[in-house]
Amino acid sequence: MPFSRTTSVTTMDLKSAFRRLRLALRFIAPLTIALALLALALVPLVDGLMLRWWVNDLDIRSRLVAATMQEQLLDAVRADNRAAVRQLFTRDVQDERLYAIAYCNTEGQLVYYTQTYPLALGCREVRGTGPDAHVLREFPPGPLHVAWVPIPTQGAPQVGTLVLVHDMSFVDRRSADTRRYLIGFFILLGIVVSLITVLIAHLSWRGWMEGVRALLRGEGIIQPFYRPPYPDLQPLVGEVRALLREVDASRRNMERGAIWNPEMLRSVLRNELAGDEVLLVSNREPYIHMHQGSEIAIRRPASGLVTAMEPIMRACSGTWIAHGSGTADKATADAHGRIAVPPDAPSYTLRRVWLSEQEEQGYYYGFANEGLWPLCHIAHVRPIFRTSDWEQYVAVNQRFAETVCAEARTDDPIVLVQDYHFAVLPRFIQQRLPKATIITFWHIPWPNAESFGICPWRTEILEGLLGSTILGFHTQYHCRNFIDTVDRYLEARIGYENFTVSHGGHRTAIEPFPISVQWPSPFVDRQPSVPECRRNVLAREGLPADIRLGIGVDRMDYTKGIIERFHALERLLELQPEYIGKFVFVQIAAPTRSSLDEYRGFEGEVHALATRINARYSGAALPPIRLKAEHHEPEVINEYFRAADVCIVTSLHDGMNLVAKEFVASRDDEQGVLVLSQFTGAARELHDALPVNPYHVDQCAEVFDRALRMPPDEQRVRMRSMRRLVQENNVYRWAGAMLLDASRLRQRQRIAERIEENRERTVEIG
Repeated sequence: MPFSRTTSVTTMDLKSAFRRLRLALRFIAPLTIALALLALALVPLVDGLMLRWWVNDLDIRSRLVAATMQEQLLDAVRADNRAAVRQLFTRDVQDERLYAIAYCNTEGQLVYYTQTYPLALGCREVRGTGPDAHVLREFPPGPLHVAWVPIPTQGAPQVGTLVLVHDMSFVDRRSADTRRYLIGFFILLGIVVSLITVLIAHLSWRGWMEGVRALLRGEGIIQPFYRPPYPDLQPLVGEVRALLREVDASRRNMERGAIWNPEMLRSVLRNELAGDEVLLVSNREPYIHMHQGSEIAIRRPASGLVTAMEPIMRACSGTWIAHGSGTADKATADAHGRIAVPPDAPSYTLRRVWLSEQEEQGYYYGFANEGLWPLCHIAHVRPIFRTSDWEQYVAVNQRFAETVCAEARTDDPIVLVQDYHFAVLPRFIQQRLPKATIITFWHIPWPNAESFGICPWRTEILEGLLGSTILGFHTQYHCRNFIDTVDRYLEARIGYENFTVSHGGHRTAIEPFPISVQWPSPFVDRQPSVPECRRNVLAREGLPADIRLGIGVDRMDYTKGIIERFHALERLLELQPEYIGKFVFVQIAAPTRSSLDEYRGFEGEVHALATRINARYSGAALPPIRLKAEHHEPEVINEYFRAADVCIVTSLHDGMNLVAKEFVASRDDEQGVLVLSQFTGAARELHDALPVNPYHVDQCAEVFDRALRMPPDEQRVRMRSMRRLVQENNVYRWAGAMLLDASRLRQRQRIAERIEENRERTVEIG
């Protein structure tokens, strides 16, 4: 009987094995046939494609060779210098692909040729269609590509034809290699797919596969009361259900074209990041308290970063950590450096960090603004790197990391790190709070790898930024530059298909998040009408009602192209003198970093240029340039935007430039023209602005003239298109995109932790 039972079990095992084999063959046989047919169909297609590529390449090479030797050949032909022609031809046929050269006169006679030239070809030109129209196959050593190039060209009378013959035998060799690689690839693909199919067929006899199938069918997710008979998978059902719900919600929000607003952003925080703590770190604080005599004044800095981030913090009621730089900051904060803001309706906490004058000089003015700022903007200002500045920069970043940990109430907060002042901060936070989700946004451009290689501490900066969970830039171009820089200087695993970098056991997602402004404008409920704004501005500037008004709003920074803008305005008045006394340009330029020699020198240069241009046109009723080098409140700037006929942005290099978007957002009358530098990130979005190259003075002057002459109907069409884009892609959508990405990553991390817990529990039970 035992023998009988053993025989019976063996027979059942064999039958089971045969069933699995038959099941696998049902998949493998059709798959193998399909792959074979696909390979047979692709081989001639690839051959034809490669032939077209190579023929096109040889045509281009022929034209280049002819252009290179044209001048010398003409001189030799006109002098009937056969030795010179022979030397010229012999030198060029040293190219391994260039087989022979000949020269034919206008009568079709063969005058000069190399020894390898097929005399049977003579001067006849092969004509036809198709990729191999100029390929001759009846001549040794193999197929030849023949190109006929008239000499000379560009409208001059033809004195002959240069015949260039290329040996195409290398194409056959490479086509054969390609066919072998292609067939080998499909064979390998068939083997891999077959193995996977057999494995799945084998596993399908195991019980846990049924559980996975149930999840994939939606059982336990769609039917909330379903209880699958596989207890090991049951703990994951709730997590997977939540993740699918979150992905679906984010997809609907981001793709359905909804207009994001503070309430929608709060809804994201409430629904997707419920209970999660949000901390923001930046150098510049959103509210600065300054002593003014016996009073304390509150100032809003002229900063695109503050413009973008302040609405987010109002929406999430988090904590903003920043350098307290105001003269009255300590007097207005509590003992821990905290103060509730905004002053009129507090909705979040500002935590100030105090720095000594030496720390500020080395960290902010030194390494950040004399080193990283010119390095990343490539604005023809030499970056300066000092070891003492770097040491202060690292020390201040460590101080901010300690402050983040002190302010965090949980071990897994969401930390928003802002800009180039904190390149090494993400790594410091990640080391102290490994569960934190760190979103770093780099507000300035990221240069190419060669330029960034100038920095002596490039490795430390890259490793610091890769402490982030998500690293954001304004454009995909800057993301690619960063990936290329990492590839050049670090040993890291790069996922080019999804733009991720794995380094030091940590994975960072590199993503573009084009920053924007509030929508609607924060002044929409209290701003005067456009005609009233214009009357107010003209009265403030002492200008007549019929004046054409231009506006520029920038910090006094050499990257903003203010010098180039003034030169272009001067050129406009030279080319179009009817604008003299009829057009005034108001330049608002808030002073910045005045303690640096480069900025003091630049400010002096701007003042001197404006003075010279105004002196040149002193005989006019009105000087053409009004330079207002002082701080203006955002509400006042908004009034200038609404009053202007044209807004001019001529940055030499900019991450985004929010001034352009603020101008568009202010123009609810759908009038006004935006002139925008092609070197701004905003130029990749605002396609209805008039693009300019600020380095090209005449082009800028022509575009300024076009802007001032643009009819109202065209202004309306362009402005309406740009306003729609800014409305849909506002600052709340920008923040929502980052926070939704953070939510997805946190959800995946939680599921991974649950899976690991279940695995460990299963091992313990087993």
